[in-house]
Amino acid sequence: MTKSETHHSVALKTGCILLGLVLLATGLFFAIGGAKLAALHGSLYFLIAGIVIVAAAIQFMRLKSSAVVIYGAAFVGTLIWALADVGLDFWPLVSRLMLPAGLMLLALLAWPSLRKANTGTAAGKHAYAVAGVLGLAMVAVFVQMFQPHPTVPFEGTPTPLVKVAQGKEQKNWSHYGNTAGGSRFAALDQITRDNVQQLEVAWTFHTGDTPISPSGNGAEDQETPLQIGDRVYLCTPHNNVIAIEADSGKKIWERTINAQAQVWNRCRGLAYFDATQPLAQPTVAGATPVVAATLPAGANCQRRILMNTIDARLVAIDADTGAMCDGFGNGGFVDLKAGLGSADDPKYQLTSAPTLAGTTVVVGGRVADNVQTDMPGGVLRGFDVITGQMRWAFDPGHDDPNARLQPGQTYARSTPNSWAPMSYDAAMNTVFIPMGSSSVDLWGGNRTPLDHRYATSILALDASTGKEKWVYQTVHNDLWDFDVPMQPSLIDFPTKDGATTPAVVFGSKSGQIFVLDRLTGKPVTPVEERPVKTAGITAEQYSTTQPFSVGMPQIGAETLKESDMWGATPFDQLACRISFKSMRYEGLFTAPGTDVSLSFPGSLGGMNWGSLSTDPNHHVIFANDMRLGLWVQMIPQNTDHAQASNGGESVNTGMGAVPLKGTPYAVNKNRFMSPLGIPCQKPPFGTLSAVDLTTRKVLWQVPVGTVQDTGPFGIKMGMKMPVGMPTLGGTLATQGGLVFIAGTQDYYLRAFDSATGKEVWKARLPVGSQGGPMSYVSPKTGKQYVLISAGGARQSPDRGDYVIAYALKK
Repeated sequence: MTKSETHHSVALKTGCILLGLVLLATGLFFAIGGAKLAALHGSLYFLIAGIVIVAAAIQFMRLKSSAVVIYGAAFVGTLIWALADVGLDFWPLVSRLMLPAGLMLLALLAWPSLRKANTGTAAGKHAYAVAGVLGLAMVAVFVQMFQPHPTVPFEGTPTPLVKVAQGKEQKNWSHYGNTAGGSRFAALDQITRDNVQQLEVAWTFHTGDTPISPSGNGAEDQETPLQIGDRVYLCTPHNNVIAIEADSGKKIWERTINAQAQVWNRCRGLAYFDATQPLAQPTVAGATPVVAATLPAGANCQRRILMNTIDARLVAIDADTGAMCDGFGNGGFVDLKAGLGSADDPKYQLTSAPTLAGTTVVVGGRVADNVQTDMPGGVLRGFDVITGQMRWAFDPGHDDPNARLQPGQTYARSTPNSWAPMSYDAAMNTVFIPMGSSSVDLWGGNRTPLDHRYATSILALDASTGKEKWVYQTVHNDLWDFDVPMQPSLIDFPTKDGATTPAVVFGSKSGQIFVLDRLTGKPVTPVEERPVKTAGITAEQYSTTQPFSVGMPQIGAETLKESDMWGATPFDQLACRISFKSMRYEGLFTAPGTDVSLSFPGSLGGMNWGSLSTDPNHHVIFANDMRLGLWVQMIPQNTDHAQASNGGESVNTGMGAVPLKGTPYAVNKNRFMSPLGIPCQKPPFGTLSAVDLTTRKVLWQVPVGTVQDTGPFGIKMGMKMPVGMPTLGGTLATQGGLVFIAGTQDYYLRAFDSATGKEVWKARLPVGSQGGPMSYVSPKTGKQYVLISAGGARQSPDRGDYVIAYALKK
């Protein structure tokens, strides 16, 4: 035997033993886990494959060429099973086949040497040829891992761009959602899908308020700025307000509020009022007139910025100078905890912008989730925009919701609240309010008939009087924290006869899109009451049916199957399958019980506060979502004396065991993740969808976001694989045929062709963003800007204080 032959023999032996050990570990994991899965009436594939792979592993360690044949049989079986299990769905196939294909490749490369050692006959050409084909296939798949795979690809002819009609150009972005009805549509066409590649940074501003919370409880920058004339107005996570020049980003003034809270430090937006402009009175018959706004001669704040603070104050600031509005409340502040009773931080806070409804400033409030039964109420209030005096209150826990408090009284406790942005229709003088559930969210044994009326609904109130016009509920006895989370969009909804109906359109955490008649609150598109199961919790007031908006598409709320379980490898996919089969899951409204149950989508959604953006020219809406399941278990416990949760929201606050003080239960819950910290269901985990309101179908749906700046165990993968990551933040649609979004887990502002869903531009941000993009044209230079605030993505520790404006190259 020659020296080279000896070396070759040692190399073959070493390689085969190592490959055998890898296969042995794989086979044992599959066989043991597969046996558990089979016992749960799950797929038999892993058990069978595990046994075969163990047999192949033994033969490899014995240096037998039959090892390749045995493993080849396992691989062919895997291929057949994978195609039968998920069809040609790209990411599920990758999860099932890439690792087995890599092991098959190694086995094929060893086969000629094993054959020669065993029989003296080599089969190199065929083995190497098959290995080459397999290797090329793996390379092709790897390349495809960096390409987007739309869940609903666009089909048809792209709609043409529509030029902005003369005199119809957007002048200001003067409301949180651009318009009072929350359009998030910029009637501007200087930047288009044809020239967007020429966008570049025009200026960068630093607010000086980086969203970092010493307690780790969720300081975040989630703002959408305002633009009025040649100024842009910003608010920071601690409620400092800054005015900057629209063309340069240079600071004009700053009003330091520096509001502090234990959790949830953030400001989503501002409101603006100009007392020098004529009031718009309603045009719909029977609507209550807008109350006149009277400003004393010589008073400051002719133009004023209004803001809710995280420590529950309503603030009025002179838009011209940054001075406090002296005639508003007490030195420019109104105490929003007045009348609430015990409402110490962080039980009651305000995160969304106030709503300017004529001359009334309407506010709700965030009541912390899953804390205790005795919490502040969700009273809604309207304040005079000039004086800050309360005009009306709507107490959803009182038979007469507009009754004035008597001395010593407080508003009803623990009632449904409204934390999300509201909308206003000036023609009706009506404010449309998204409502959440009553405390403690996951248990409703103590809920009243009024809780059942107003929770998780859209509520329409007269803006001048606060009197109820109508209410429409989207979830009955909400046990899932499925608050209506977003600003309703006021849209002229196309009907089948070619006309339009004034409508309220909004998405939900449960992935539903509802369309309601703006005047009556009745559904414009079909909604069905479908039976749902209950779960046997003590004293629970179960609803045996829930509303399903069947006339509009569902976004990311399909009923999961075992084959929908996913993992970066077959190992964590198997773990997810076992977890899935171990839980009780009955679809969208799976009620929490004392066993472990799965809620999908979970309490984050579905769709959230980023809201819809609209294209009124083509009757299309754009929705971004996240897909993060939540497993839940109610634990019988005497929690009367338990320490209540602080209601926070760091990356994982509120997960694990949380006492629901005052109820017979605590709750144990967490995200439905693989052992690698990846969502257990198949990608995408976040998408951007275009919904055609005429056909009421999804035009296109694409994954948004890559794993470049995130990954297993919080380790950044640095790979631009567009699997679609959970999105948190809003979108902007423009008349230039673009949809902008930045609320992804990677650090980009992106633009998509609104007609096709194709990504046409992206810019790297210094940190992630949860802000809502906005756009305006400078009245001085005529230049269109796209603006984004970047303070950090939800799952990332990287934080900043950036506000960045983009414009076309000169």
